[in-house]
Amino acid sequence: MVGPGDWEQMVLVGRIARPHGLRGQVVVNPETDFPERRFAPGSVLWIDLDDGPTAMTVRDFRLQGGRPVIGLEGTSRIEDVESWGGRELRVPETTLAVLPEGVYYEHQLVGCAVETTDGHPVGTVSRVEGGGPRLVVTGPRGDILVPLAQEICVDIDVAARRIRVAPPDGLLELNVPAPRAPRTPRVRRGRR
Repeated sequence: MVGPGDWEQMVLVGRIARPHGLRGQVVVNPETDFPERRFAPGSVLWIDLDDGPTAMTVRDFRLQGGRPVIGLEGTSRIEDVESWGGRELRVPETTLAVLPEGVYYEHQLVGCAVETTDGHPVGTVSRVEGGGPRLVVTGPRGDILVPLAQEICVDIDVAARRIRVAPPDGLLELNVPAPRAPRTPRVRRGRR
């Protein structure tokens, strides 16, 4: 049986959105770039049920509206899955596809300490935003968006959980609060 520590070491690949139909299928909000492979029939996914983390084999799969709809072995009725909304689907990290050099999984970057090339701490990666992509680095001055570009993120060491950055001028100062103007005393006149 998988323990809580093992569950925490597994990688999130999707969240169950809701049941679908009457035959024990669920709609999944994927957290993977490879849904066709990750949710293919025969794949093993882990779900944290009331009895603890449980391995379940995908019985059937299809994409509907861009989201996977899957059936899991052992579920054949809506009653089997109706309380599963919001539950996470995870896999052991060892089952992930090997990525080319310079390409990273999101979970490898989240939690990494970020520092400048001259050793000044910036903060910790709290999440990765797509579309750019950008690292959201949380530090003493709030969140800073750091483009995940080779010219800026010059050294990414996921084993050491460290990212060294060479930020362009002004990038790290974007969230520094502006100094407050001194308050001018106000006098109110009138009745009490």
